[in-house]
Amino acid sequence: MKLGVSQMSFGSRAQLNMDLIKHAENLGFHSVWTAEAYGSDAVSTASWILAQTSKINVGTAIMQMPARTPAMAAMTAMTLDHLSGGRFIMGLGPSGPQVAEGWHGQIYGKPLTRTREYIGIIRQILARQAPLEHEGEFYHIPNHETGSTGLGKPLKSILHGNPDLPIYTASISPNGLRCAAECADGVFPMMLKPETYDEVLKPFLDEGFARAGGGKSKADFTVAPGVSCLVGDYDKFAPMVKANMALYIGGMGARGKNFYNDLAKRMGYVDAAVEIQDHYLAGNKDAAIAAVPDDLVDAVHLIGPEEKIRERAKVWKASGERGEVDLMMVGTMQTEALDILADELL
Repeated sequence: MKLGVSQMSFGSRAQLNMDLIKHAENLGFHSVWTAEAYGSDAVSTASWILAQTSKINVGTAIMQMPARTPAMAAMTAMTLDHLSGGRFIMGLGPSGPQVAEGWHGQIYGKPLTRTREYIGIIRQILARQAPLEHEGEFYHIPNHETGSTGLGKPLKSILHGNPDLPIYTASISPNGLRCAAECADGVFPMMLKPETYDEVLKPFLDEGFARAGGGKSKADFTVAPGVSCLVGDYDKFAPMVKANMALYIGGMGARGKNFYNDLAKRMGYVDAAVEIQDHYLAGNKDAAIAAVPDDLVDAVHLIGPEEKIRERAKVWKASGERGEVDLMMVGTMQTEALDILADELL
């Protein structure tokens, strides 16, 4: 199994732990992953890391599609791919309606239709076989709609892109997983319990591969879940992990339109998901955090003493050996955690 390290700069100041990143690079980690919500962006942080490393890949998990036109995303990816010597991985996602409409001012619309169009446009640009033309539900290139000048014409990228540049998507719903398997080269599933791969991922990925045709299969596709790893006293570290889980399950979306809450319910935590969301939306974040079950934390993350983490890492390794999970994106601030996982999984 490949290992990545998450560097998601969510907070009042943009910051990166370059010492941790360089330690991961020296251990042979495959990649570093940045992100964005409604603060620091994923591209600036990815660029910063690429400029200060020499071997490790750097990806975005994710670049928000409502924040950029497909052409702008392609321009960014081609530029970073060239400047880094081929070390950039493009991770995309539609975000959610609260961020798309409340932050970027873009209509959320149909996220999967938008994803198919968006990736299709990027692949056209990277292939550079002809000037760019696309007529879809969301994107019209060249744009000759009412109000346009009518002067737009199909253009071909000046920069020569890499048609094989990998594109991953963030998807957690069954339809999102089908779309990822059909259109992308990898997927970021959240809160993945490796023992349940056959139930929660495989059927939907297989359907997406069939839609793609051309013999596409899991062999051509990367499953890259995010996994927090903190070595030490569980009671000390669990509240930090639960706080992040409560944010997503309880607050990352409106009631009835929270994909992470829906996921927790599909995993069997219906009552907990309802309670977490009720507390979070009522402004009682401490109660929401306390409502995150310990067994959910242990199912999808690696928290506790070294022996516990090493034992649980064996389950993840077995999933990798079965060709299920390909890349673990590790969330940690501890070099010790990276050392343990490198010893167990690389």
